[in-house]
Amino acid sequence: MNKFTKLLKIEHAIVQGPFGGGYSSVSLAGAVSNAGGLGSFGANHLSQQQILEVNQQLKAATKAPYSINLWIKNEQYAKEYSEQDFEKTKAVFQPFFDALGVAMPDKPELPTTQQYEQQIEAILEAKPPVFSFVYGVPEAAVLRALQQRGIFTLGAATTVEEALEIEEAGIDAVVATGFEAGGHRVAFLDAPENQLMGTFSLVPRVADAVNIPVVAAGGVADRRGIQAARALGADAVQIGTAFLACKESNAPDIHRRALFGPEAEKTVLTKSLTGRLARGTQGQWAELTKNSWDDLAPYPIQGLFIRPLRAAAIAQGRTDLLTFWAGQSAPLLSKIDAQSLMEALTKP
Repeated sequence: MNKFTKLLKIEHAIVQGPFGGGYSSVSLAGAVSNAGGLGSFGANHLSQQQILEVNQQLKAATKAPYSINLWIKNEQYAKEYSEQDFEKTKAVFQPFFDALGVAMPDKPELPTTQQYEQQIEAILEAKPPVFSFVYGVPEAAVLRALQQRGIFTLGAATTVEEALEIEEAGIDAVVATGFEAGGHRVAFLDAPENQLMGTFSLVPRVADAVNIPVVAAGGVADRRGIQAARALGADAVQIGTAFLACKESNAPDIHRRALFGPEAEKTVLTKSLTGRLARGTQGQWAELTKNSWDDLAPYPIQGLFIRPLRAAAIAQGRTDLLTFWAGQSAPLLSKIDAQSLMEALTKP
């Protein structure tokens, strides 16, 4: 037991990374929580009502603590995107639309920030044991409301400065996220491209700088990674890719196979999937756009634009085109279900 497990009343200092965009599942989060860790559900894509429904499903799946995760509203991505800009993005991906026989979609519209406000209302109503978040810090009024409801808060940082801001806001614990991690880089004080510190450098610096519990994330996939993180001063670890590869996750089968295959041997940072910097396997889209990020659409338009293209590539088995979310330690994966993985991570 340490201060993180004591605060949350969980057996193991292991957090299942939350997956946005539909990759999370109630069965995975429930399995991890039932095995003594902290299961998580990424809800950034859900409506207010859907979050309430997922919370009820999680309560039915486990009596142990669990987390619901949101993306904090980040205005730097809500910028104008003209038809002229869209023509540049279309030109980059036109060969792939043609090759896969997919019609070029119209320019997607930027969503409003209303959904985020409604999502926060859902969290406050649902009162999950833990509310975790990325891309910033909730407003002070929201944090007060969370504290009044007894909801444990867990924020993500990619630098010491971000970790200090999280602590100063009164958040209960911080996830120190190194650039080895799969998925989106969750920097919020500067562009993600400028905040690419590795886990081995970030975690001890954050542990020295803050008094709240520190959760290490990025490149942790087995017991050796857990031991290393604890030696660096972390109170717990957050593991994403290894849980994403489990059969209980909502990752497509083609994605899970890639995590256990040669595609996972090399990962890259790319904006080709969503318009935000993220780590995944190296596919042709990522390779083609690595020197032309300025021609891509901003988040979330990029992801909406290539959604039909990605669906067609998955349906046609074109793994050479696709980038799959994956951390740098994906080649270490060996377990295909959450129970076996938790046993391997926690055995003496």
